[in-house]
Amino acid sequence: MNIKLLPEKCIAYGLCQTYSKEFDYDDDDDGIVVFANHDGLEANFPDDADLLLASKSCPTKAILSD
Repeated sequence: MNIKLLPEKCIAYGLCQTYSKEFDYDDDDDGIVVFANHDGLEANFPDDADLLLASKSCPTKAILSD
């Protein structure tokens, strides 16, 4: 499963981090989504129901999965 982050769309709502431990927030005041254990804005993961739920639940579609 490929996951891509679109930080310009993120509003730090928090659902992604609630559903999957693969997401975290940057340390600045904006609190924009980042990967917890990967650098960059795109990463590959094994298929995971929680990760898929997190990406599908983002209200601003700041997380894309395929």
